[in-house]
Amino acid sequence: MARRRGRGSTPLGGTLVEPGRGSGVGGLQLEQVRQAAPQEAEISDQRPPSSRQTPVAALGPVFLVSASLVALIVTAGATAPAAVGDIFTTLQAWVMDRLGWFYLLSVAVFVGFVLYLAVSRHGDVKLGPNHAEPDYSYGSWFAMLFSAGMGIGLVFFGVAEPVMHFTTPPVGEAATVEAARAAMRSTFFHWGLHAWAIYAVVGMSLAYFAFRRGLPLTVRSAFHPLLGDAIHGPIGHAIDIFAVLGTVFGVATSLGLGVLQINAGLAYLTGLPESLPMQVGLIAAITAMAAISVALGLDAGIRRLSQLNVILAAVLVIFVAAVGPTVFLLQALVQNTGGYLNEFVARSFNLYAYEPNAWLAAWTLFYWAWWISWSPFVGMFIARISRGRTIREFVLGVLLVPTAFAFVWLTVFGNTAIAMHLSGATRVVTDTVAANLPLAIFAFLEQFPLSTLTSALATLLVVTFFITSADSAALVIDTITAGGSDRAPAWRRIFWAVTVGVVAAVLLFAGGLQSLQTATIASALPFTVVMLAMCWGLHSALRLEALRETIRLAAAPAAGPVPGAWQRRLHTILHNPSREEVLHFLRDTAAPALDAVARELRARGVEAELLREEERIRLIASPGAAEEFRYGIRLRSHAAPSFSFAGGPGDDEERSWRAEIFLREGGLDQDVMGLDREALIADVLARYERHLAFLQAAERTRR
Repeated sequence: MARRRGRGSTPLGGTLVEPGRGSGVGGLQLEQVRQAAPQEAEISDQRPPSSRQTPVAALGPVFLVSASLVALIVTAGATAPAAVGDIFTTLQAWVMDRLGWFYLLSVAVFVGFVLYLAVSRHGDVKLGPNHAEPDYSYGSWFAMLFSAGMGIGLVFFGVAEPVMHFTTPPVGEAATVEAARAAMRSTFFHWGLHAWAIYAVVGMSLAYFAFRRGLPLTVRSAFHPLLGDAIHGPIGHAIDIFAVLGTVFGVATSLGLGVLQINAGLAYLTGLPESLPMQVGLIAAITAMAAISVALGLDAGIRRLSQLNVILAAVLVIFVAAVGPTVFLLQALVQNTGGYLNEFVARSFNLYAYEPNAWLAAWTLFYWAWWISWSPFVGMFIARISRGRTIREFVLGVLLVPTAFAFVWLTVFGNTAIAMHLSGATRVVTDTVAANLPLAIFAFLEQFPLSTLTSALATLLVVTFFITSADSAALVIDTITAGGSDRAPAWRRIFWAVTVGVVAAVLLFAGGLQSLQTATIASALPFTVVMLAMCWGLHSALRLEALRETIRLAAAPAAGPVPGAWQRRLHTILHNPSREEVLHFLRDTAAPALDAVARELRARGVEAELLREEERIRLIASPGAAEEFRYGIRLRSHAAPSFSFAGGPGDDEERSWRAEIFLREGGLDQDVMGLDREALIADVLARYERHLAFLQAAERTRR
């Protein structure tokens, strides 16, 4: 629900006058101005709504409770790691044994849900107002998606997992050609569309409700269709606290595992010892770099590091593919992908019910739970960087691009390692995987020329992935604890970056990292239920969105016949209006017309407000309601059309100025320059009539 702004200033600092008291320029009365809802603020610029919300208090309940619980859980895990580990190991074993079917079925639902949205009419809906453009280029967007979602994991498991499935397959004989085929299909399945569908559900839901419906960019907002305004109270706080804890501990455990690989790489390159003090020191150093990155912000820090990650990863992949069995790898990539697609549906529902197998719980169910436990963090980060994309573009980008890169990486590293064993060239890699998992990639690279250089590159890649995971997590946690605002002071982002590093270091030192990993996996069960509720809420909201669009298009608003209107319209089409001409239209035609409608609505018992700025005028009926009516006209500029000669070459630097309509869902790209007062009022009333028709239809749908 929109909160009212205190008296004394308008959103842009203009004079504020109570209804019926005084008048503004041109006789326009200014209403008591409430703080514009974030959806309406979207009309004014292209920034996320959180960046324009009133700055929150430095410390709120979500921040304080989350920080306290992190400290409590870390203390318990550090002082009694064995006892805590036993509890959560028992809990995880029970969940996997009794509810593994629920994990598998839920993830299959997530995949089907996001694919359905991509191919349905909902795919055209933007994650933001209709006029919004993406904040990041495709290259930057894909780089940040990949770095936040799976960076460290692919480096850690790119060699190890295919080899482990090859040497210990769930069924069949180990270390055979058939085991090699099955190993790659299993690895693809774990790192493919299912994982990214989990992230997509959370990311798409948060982006839709934040950027299109104007709610805070926090996990609680996805539950607005279910909880209504209760999301702003204790229930919403509890949801966000749960998301913070999952993010802190999920990222901390992954970073603890990642630092083991960094230490292994440095030991290989420099002879430094693989020891606990060295690992804690590495966490401290890399956390400091993550704190610097997150202090620089999303654009200056995280985006650039993510682009560096992709470049380094591409260089390493290309090198191995070029000096390795190139033709075989190309063939294997095609065959692996075909095998993955061929078994996609069967594997999505295969629980080995007729031949119980511990492999399923140890691998597939573990991965599904791990991706779900990471989804609050990765999903919110994906939402943060995806404003302005359509749902179809979001789903295809999030599912296909990172998955394709992962398949290339796994084929190049996994198939090459398996080929070394099958050909009899060497078994060093398979032996290393069995003995020292973090060292696997370095033992693998040692089989190629320039091994010292490539090992250094791999170590650097893990470090940069480490940093991007930590700073992305800090940014997400800070956004959640600040109620969706990105205006919280920098020290808070630094605090959470340091906290994640401290948690990883303390539990690594105390031996509680494995216990925490087990606890994080167990916590995925309740969040699976949360994600199913997200799917329902998002689908309900999109159905209403489709209903609104159907009613809007059923009979498009059209002004009645006005003498001379078509001549003025033709003049507008051929004329290149100046900025001053459009401002004159807003001041002398649009403002009085919307003011007349507002006064008539109030006279008929409908609360109405008029917000006027120099370049924008907005009429809002039933302000603060869940489905308030908004009609805005705003000055916008475009490149002058080549056929527009009337303005003369060079006028306004060859820009064409328009008075465009903006509704609740954003800009319509419709210019109303040339309409007179009566024609403009007719357009407003036609749209208001369709708004009321939508409300009636929506009520019938809910029943």
